[in-house]
Order: sequence, then structure tokens, then C-alpha cells
Amino acid sequence: MTECSANKAANGEACHQTTNGRKPGRNGYVKNRFHLHRQKKQKSCYPKEKVQQATTHGGLYSRPFIESFEETPMLVAVFTYMGYGILTIFGYLRDFLRQWKIEKCHIAREREEQKEFVPLYQDFENFYTRNLYMRIRDSWNRPICSVPGAKMDLAERVSHDYNWTFHYTGNVLKDVINLGSYNYLGFAENWGACADAAADMTMKYGVGVASTRQEMGNLDKHEELEQLVARFLGVEASMVIGMGFATNSMNIPALTGKGCLILSDELNHTSLVLGARLSGSTIRVFKHNNMQSLEKLLRDAIVHGQPRTHRPWKKILIVVEGIYSMEGSIVRLPEVIALKKRYKAYLYLDEAHSIGALGPRGGGVLDYFGLDPRDVDIMMGTFTKSFGAAGGYIGGRKDLIDYLRAHSHSAAYATSMSPPVAQQIITSMKCILGEDGTTIGRDRIRRLAENTNYFRSRLREIGFIIYGNNDSPVIPVMLYMPAKIGAFGREMLKRNIGVVVVGFPATPIIESRARFCVSASHTRDMLDTALSVISEVGDLLQVKYSQHRTSPPLEQPFDDGPYEETDD
Repeated sequence: MTECSANKAANGEACHQTTNGRKPGRNGYVKNRFHLHRQKKQKSCYPKEKVQQATTHGGLYSRPFIESFEETPMLVAVFTYMGYGILTIFGYLRDFLRQWKIEKCHIAREREEQKEFVPLYQDFENFYTRNLYMRIRDSWNRPICSVPGAKMDLAERVSHDYNWTFHYTGNVLKDVINLGSYNYLGFAENWGACADAAADMTMKYGVGVASTRQEMGNLDKHEELEQLVARFLGVEASMVIGMGFATNSMNIPALTGKGCLILSDELNHTSLVLGARLSGSTIRVFKHNNMQSLEKLLRDAIVHGQPRTHRPWKKILIVVEGIYSMEGSIVRLPEVIALKKRYKAYLYLDEAHSIGALGPRGGGVLDYFGLDPRDVDIMMGTFTKSFGAAGGYIGGRKDLIDYLRAHSHSAAYATSMSPPVAQQIITSMKCILGEDGTTIGRDRIRRLAENTNYFRSRLREIGFIIYGNNDSPVIPVMLYMPAKIGAFGREMLKRNIGVVVVGFPATPIIESRARFCVSASHTRDMLDTALSVISEVGDLLQVKYSQHRTSPPLEQPFDDGPYEETDD
């Protein structure tokens, strides 16, 4: 198995590493993981799907918690490494030809007179870009010339120099089924109440504000939006920012600094990673969604304190996401909150993908688990997904929000949110709350949940390896091999289906995938059409890697044993 799948196994997602003195089976995995509920002989640690249920100690879970991370087939892993090895060899050969002016190189590189300088470009990243990424560059940055709804229009483009440059043909690919946008509740549309309200706001306030919130850019609509967001989240106050990425990267440095400790999930978004680095705090990473790993770091931090001085940490901040956008997994929030309370730490929750998309009321992961918002110290989310707009928010206690207004760079230096964008968020949020006098929001939340479960179950039946939680609208389908990244995207587009394919550096180099995002605006006919095409392309490219097309989940108890590092 691959290194990354080994990490997932260690995280308790597919099968567990040897812990608590158990004797491992072949490959170092415990085969009797489910013995407390039923005895079954297994040739491997499959099935890789589990049910996390409430237990007697504290009743942390009130509903089944099902996540799937199937192990990479050994033969597929071998061929994937071989594929990257062959591409690397040919890449060095082509660099040799470029050096002798036999092949033309179009990408940025050091000038002849700067050869003695420290390189401006990272060597491996530059090598990867010109020799691997360029081969499949046509799979990304496709220009959309319509609303990114359930269907969209794409501008056709061609390349005559192996994706170094593109030329537009003037043709438009009409009615492409959109399985890539984060339009979870379908509010990214050019008709209906949201579009009409945003248009009216544009005529009244214009598009730009041309100032920061602290100067002349604080509109009454911003105040109304912040009060609405606070009510939607169930917190005392909130603050909105015009850019989702900056909501993390500019606010975390205002919350922690030197002498503070940040405990970050290993799969956290780049904006969280950047914010943690800019803060100057000490950063320690725990295994993805692994509560034993997190507890070990918390215990060590309290016992040993800061390096060298061993003084207590000023703050310990746990940083997690609601839905992880590349894995489709949902944070084990009840367990995180239990650990946070036990060790007196703070919790920062990023709900960029989960707000609006999870829970019976669309309230995100807290609503999904039925938890109290007061148990989360800093609630963050974005309006770019479920609300069909732009920007982000921070929610929490009033004294926290007042502090951030004065100290956050996103509040002091960033231009205020555009008025029509603010109105789009207000209208869509009121739809979700039911304050518009209709059931549009409630119906869309229900339809999204139905579409998510249907699409996931059908992909699993077809034979694909899919990652993540059963209730997550982010659905990764594993492709693994580098040549199949571009081939999958191209073949799907030929059949009028638009998808997002993802590879290194957004994922581990061996875990390339196609990522589907389901929307409430998708009809069952659209999903059936897409599934038929996906199955056809899967057969063509031979990417139906799953060893079991149907696998009823086994029940397993909450693992409250100590975390132990073991060798693979």
C-alpha cells in the first residue's frame, strides 16, 4: 500500500495500526478490529468503511458516523510510482534537449547573466511544472461563459504547442453538466429572489465601496449581514470579510503569536496553514481526524510546555475544518470538543465547505452533530460555496469580534465587501432560515442530502474507490496514475460533463483523483446521466479499482485507547 494510505489507516479511517499491545496481522494491521460487535474472518483489513456510533461514555455521537477510505490496491500503487518515474526520466531527457537548444522551452527560467545568482525558482516545482503539469494543463482553468449552475457553458479552446499556449475557437460548449463547482445549495444563479435582490442593490449602492470598514466603507448592509450571520450561527457577534482565504490567513495571526501553540490537522486548507505560519506560533500537526494523535500532542504540550524554557504555553489553539475539501471527510467534532474541554484549549473551526451543506437546518457541522455553538471558540466560514457569493466570516463572543475588528489586518486594510455580494448572502441566508416566507431553503437542504447519498452509493456500486463521509457533498474518486488525470477530464468533457481532476501538489503525489461536488440544483436525471458517463469512462480508462462493489458497513465502537506511534 502507499505511504498516504498507510497514514489514513493509522488515522483510524480505513483500518487501525497496531495499538494497545495487539498482535498485528500481515502488513502490521490488526485484523480483529471489529471483534467487540461481531466475529468475521477477513483476508485483509477491508471493508474500509466504518460506522462511528454513540457510546456509553458521554454519548458523543447521536447518529452513525460513516467514512470510507479504501486501501490502494498494491498493483495500482506500483504502476503509479512507475508512471511518475517514467515521466521524471523523460523530463530530464527533455531538459537535456532544451539545454542544447534542440527543444524550445517556454516556461520562466533564469537568464544567462543570472546563472551565478541564487535561483529565483524552486528547482523541483519548476521541473514538475514544465515536464508533468504542462502535459495535462488543458484539464484546468477552463473558461466558463455562463452561470456555474447545474449546467454551464464552456468556451472551447485548443493548443498547438502541447498546452504551452491556448487559442479560442469561438465555439461554446453548451449545457455541460457541472459537477465541479461548490454550488451546494444552488444559489449561484441568475434568476430568482437572490439575483433580483443583488441587481436592485447594484442599482442603489453600486458595485464597489472604495474604502475599508474602519474608514468610509462600513455600510448599513454590512451591519445587517453581520447581525444575520450571528443569528444564523447562534453566537453573540460576527464579522464579515470580503475574501474567504484572507478570513483565515489574516485573522489567525491576530489570535495567536509567539509563545502560543497551534495544533493543526495535517489536511487543513492552505489558508489555515498560511495563517498559522504568519502568526509566529509554534505549529504541531496531528494525523487527519485522529483523536488519539491530537490527545497525545495536547498531553505533551501541557506536560513539557514550551521548548527549552518549559514554560506553559500562552494559548493552545486546535484548528480543524468541518468538511475537508480534498478528502470529503467530516471532522469528528464531538471528540474534538471533548478533548478541547479536557485540556483547556481553544478551538478554531473552519466551516468553508460545511456551512449550509450539512445539518437539517443547514447550520454546518455543529448542526449536523447537534452541538452547542458555545463549545467552539472561533467559528469561521465562507460565503463562496452554499451562499453563491464571496467572502467569509468569523463568529464568536462579542469581545472576541471587537478585538478582531481592531487588530485584524482583514478589517483594517482590506476593502469592504461589495454591496450586491452582501445582499446575495443576506437573501440566500434568509431563504435557508425560512425568513423569506417560503420553504425554498429547507427543500434545497433536503435535496442536497438526497443527491449526496444517491451519488455516493451509486459510485460505490459501479466500482470506484471513493473517499470521505457518506453525508459529504464533496466526493473524491481515486484515479492514482498521472496519465489518467488528464485523460479522465478530457473524456468526461467530450461527453458534456465538466469535472475537476486534482493532482500534486493539491494532493499527495500518488493520490490523484477526480473530485465531484454535488448540488441541490442537480436533478435525478442529471445525476443518472453523469453516472452513466462516469461508468463508461471508468471502463475506458480502467479506473474502477474497488475490490468490493458493495460493502455493508460493520459496526465498531469508539476507540478511546491511547495513541501509540508504531512502525509501518
